[in-house]
Amino acid sequence: MAPSTTVPTVSDIEVPETLLKKRKQNEKAREERLAAATAARKASKAKRKVIFKRAESYVKEYLSKEKEEIRLKRAARTSGDFYVPAEAKVYFVVRIRGINEIAPKPRKILQLLRLLQINNGVFVKVTKATQQMLRLVEPYITYGEPNIKSVRELLYKRGYGKVNKQRIPLTNNAIIEESLGKYDILSIEDLVHEIATAGPNFKQASNFLWPFKLSNPNGGWRTRKFKHFVQGGDFGDREANINKLVRQMN
Repeated sequence: MAPSTTVPTVSDIEVPETLLKKRKQNEKAREERLAAATAARKASKAKRKVIFKRAESYVKEYLSKEKEEIRLKRAARTSGDFYVPAEAKVYFVVRIRGINEIAPKPRKILQLLRLLQINNGVFVKVTKATQQMLRLVEPYITYGEPNIKSVRELLYKRGYGKVNKQRIPLTNNAIIEESLGKYDILSIEDLVHEIATAGPNFKQASNFLWPFKLSNPNGGWRTRKFKHFVQGGDFGDREANINKLVRQMN
């Protein structure tokens, strides 16, 4: 027979109720966390599928648009006519002059366009009002019609969003979805498409984007920077040539 001892065994010791409650709570919280993480993984996987499908449809849309334009140009050439391309829907506007000796009206327009610093760039929807505004500040800016490649390069390389009045780099789609999800803009490709095609939510997408801070162009500006572009200078409307400038400044 084993000698009796006064030391209680593990089975004899009762666990305090508070500790049991705490264990249960911890276990429950852990299970909830795991369930939430699984649900989030499933949701993000489904979202990735949607984003990927949308991106594919955008590529098809851009290609078909390009092919249609080539077809119309060829048809016009064979019939001996001129092909007149559609008018621009969006301008990319870059400020090229500083703040010295600016009259109050152009200064106010530049503030409305959010072009507060030299080499700042913004996307602007082409309307009668915006065209009149651009004409008034023409000596201080250069602008033109950006193509898909320029829009994409600007957003991917220099894209910053306005989140809680702060300048946040667009490092992932969650940042875009958080601010523009209610307008059905979930990813950076949605944003590119909305800006490039001047979609119904262009205003919200453009306001979400912080003005682009560009570098001076490679090789510098032209010799007479403050003459109009058509006179060998830099300011004013440069139409499709804005894409070349974007490559140099990006």
